[in-house]
Amino acid sequence: MPTLDRIDLDLIDALADDHRATVVALAEKLGLSRNTVQARLARLEQTGIFLSFERSLSPAVLGFPLQAFVSISVRQTDLPRIISELARVPEIVQAHGLSGTVDILARVACRDARHLFDTDARILSIDGVERTETSLAMGEVIPFRTGGLVGLARRENL
Repeated sequence: MPTLDRIDLDLIDALADDHRATVVALAEKLGLSRNTVQARLARLEQTGIFLSFERSLSPAVLGFPLQAFVSISVRQTDLPRIISELARVPEIVQAHGLSGTVDILARVACRDARHLFDTDARILSIDGVERTETSLAMGEVIPFRTGGLVGLARRENL
C-alpha cells in the first residue's frame, strides 16, 4: 500500500467534498500548482485509490428501482469459475467474497419482483451454486463514504 502524505489526504478530502472539482479548482482550494495537483492525481490513480466512477450512477434512474442483496453459497472448488459466470449477470452490480457461512454477497438491481425472481433463478442455475438467500434493500441508510476514513488517516499520519 502506498503511503499518503498530508497533501494526498487534503486532495482526497477535497475530492470527497466535490468529486466533480476540476484540477484548477482543486489547485486553488489547496494552494497548490495545477501541475502538482495533476501529478498527484495521476499517482493516486495508479495506486488504485479511486474506485469505479460507475458507483455514482443510480440503477433506479436506469429503470432498475428494486435492489436486493443475494447471499450465495457455492462449492468452494468451483469458486473462480462461478465468480466468472456471476460477472456475466448484468443485474449484479457488485459482489464481495465473504468468510463465514455465505461465500458471496451480491448486490443486484432489478425492474420488479418478477425480474428479481428470474435473476435469482439464473444465479441458482450456475453449476456449483448450492443455495441463495435474497434480502430486499429497503433503502440506503448510510451511503458509501470515505470522508471519515480520510479524517482518521490524517490524524494517524500527523
